[in-house]
Amino acid sequence: MNVRSVGLILNRELKSYFSSLIAYVVIVMFLLITGYFFYNLLATFSVISFQAQVNPMLAKQYQLLNINETVVRPLFGNISIIMLLMTPLLTMRLISEEKKSGTIELLLTFPVKDIDVVLGKYLACLFVFLVMILLTATYPILLLGLGEPEVMPILTGYLGLFLLGAAFISLGIFTSSLTENQIVSASMSFGILFFFWLISYSVPFVSPAFGQVLSYLSINEHIASLAKGVLDTEDIIYYLCFIVLFLFLTLRSLESKRW
Repeated sequence: MNVRSVGLILNRELKSYFSSLIAYVVIVMFLLITGYFFYNLLATFSVISFQAQVNPMLAKQYQLLNINETVVRPLFGNISIIMLLMTPLLTMRLISEEKKSGTIELLLTFPVKDIDVVLGKYLACLFVFLVMILLTATYPILLLGLGEPEVMPILTGYLGLFLLGAAFISLGIFTSSLTENQIVSASMSFGILFFFWLISYSVPFVSPAFGQVLSYLSINEHIASLAKGVLDTEDIIYYLCFIVLFLFLTLRSLESKRW
C-alpha cells in the first residue's frame, strides 16, 4: 500500500462527491428525516413527562421515565434504518461509474495498486458518511442542554453508528465493483444489507445453536448493545471483520478485471 497513492485517490473522490449533487442531496435528506424522528421522539417524551406530572396516577410512570430509553436509544435505531436506505446511494457510483465510463482500465494501468484504489475510494465515502453523522450530533447536544441524559450510551451509540456505516460502505463498494449500472449496484447493496438486517428475526424459528449463529451474523444486533452503553469487544470485532471481508472481496473483484 502506498499512502501517497491512497491520498491522491481520496482527494480525487472527495472532489467528485462535492462537485456533484450526490453528497449534498443525501446529507440534506438524511438530516431532514433524522430531524423529523428526533422531534417526534422529543415531543412524545415531553408530553408523557407533563402528563405524568399533572396526573397522580402516572406518578410512578413518571419516576420510570428515562430520556435515554425514551429518546436516545430509539433515535439511534431510527438513524441506523435510515442509514440502511441512504448508504447505497453514496456507494453505488464508486467503481460502477468508472466501469461504465471506461476510466477503470486507465486507473488500473497507473502505477497504483488495487488496494490503493479501494482504500482511497472507501475512505472518501467514509469521510462523507462521517460528516453526515457528525451533523446529527446537534441532537444529543440539545438533549444535554434540556435534560440530563447519560453520556456514555450516547458516545457508544455514535461509535456503533460509525462502525455500522463503515460496514455498510464496505459492502456497497463491493457491489459497485460487480456491475457497471449504479442502480443495480445500489439495489444489490440494499438487498444484501437488508438480508443481514432481517436474519435475526428468524432466530425464534430455528434451533438454539443455529439461532446463536444467526443472531451473531445479524448486523443490527451488535449496534443494539452499543446503544445501551455496553462497549463489548465482540461487537467491534464483528464490524471490523465485516469491513475487512468485503474490502477483500472488492480487491478480488478488481483482480478479476485484470484477468
